[in-house]
Amino acid sequence: MHDLKIAVIGIPGKWSSEVLADALAERTGYRLLIDMAEVSLDLRRNTLVAGDVDLGALDGIVVKKISTQYSPNTIDRLEILRMAEHRGVRVFSGAEQMLRLVNRLSCTVTLRKADIPMPDTVITESLSSAVATVRDFGSAVFKPLFSTKARGMCIINSTLPDGALRATIADFQASNPTMYIQRKIALPGRDLGLAFLGGEFLACYARVNQGDAWNTTIHSGGRYEAYTPPQALIDLAHRAQAPFKMDFTTVDIAETDTGPIVFEVSAFGGFRGVQEGAGIDAAAAYSDYILKELRR
Repeated sequence: MHDLKIAVIGIPGKWSSEVLADALAERTGYRLLIDMAEVSLDLRRNTLVAGDVDLGALDGIVVKKISTQYSPNTIDRLEILRMAEHRGVRVFSGAEQMLRLVNRLSCTVTLRKADIPMPDTVITESLSSAVATVRDFGSAVFKPLFSTKARGMCIINSTLPDGALRATIADFQASNPTMYIQRKIALPGRDLGLAFLGGEFLACYARVNQGDAWNTTIHSGGRYEAYTPPQALIDLAHRAQAPFKMDFTTVDIAETDTGPIVFEVSAFGGFRGVQEGAGIDAAAAYSDYILKELRR
């Protein structure tokens, strides 16, 4: 397979992007890590290039990280990669599949259509509806439609007086016209990441919060731990990720007093949690899977 040329779309210098590029280089003898900010699409000539590299001439493109943070620009970058697919290049996990996940609302609608248990959720542009939702939920988590690692999320409580409540919500809406509001769930101090490779269960790890952080993300000081999930959780995560047909993804699940709930399915998946929590080299496993797929 040393004649294969597979590029990694990622963030140069970031651990997960670099280890995936290294793992593919070990198997193919070719190493190319590309920042999407360096990619140009010329629709006059139907060319997609990064520097002097014609991406349309590659055998494969693996997207590990499309941008440092999710935003509408993330969608633009994925749309550009559709041209690589048009030219016959296999993109892992597929541009259209990833497009359905980078927007939190798109992911949520797909999960609900599949009857996946999730926290109570309201999506609205109405300030009055948002106020009523907070009063109903008691405590609500407001989430940007584009974010990772809980960035931009905030908790708004119904204990605020009417004026302060409306002002707090309006402040959030100033940056998030469409408000995504979820009932705050009492969690046992951890949630779970269940990783899937080619639709098959690969590993599970726990994210455990530290101190008084309300979420378990590593960005907020959480840590990874080993966790062996019951088969029922694996089955739930399998159902959750199935509609998206991802090559590599992680399903975020929390166990609650009333049963497990799914928060989201990841567009790109987390390598570090799989390695530190489950002791599995996700970059190596993903690379082997990619080569197997390209042999077909």
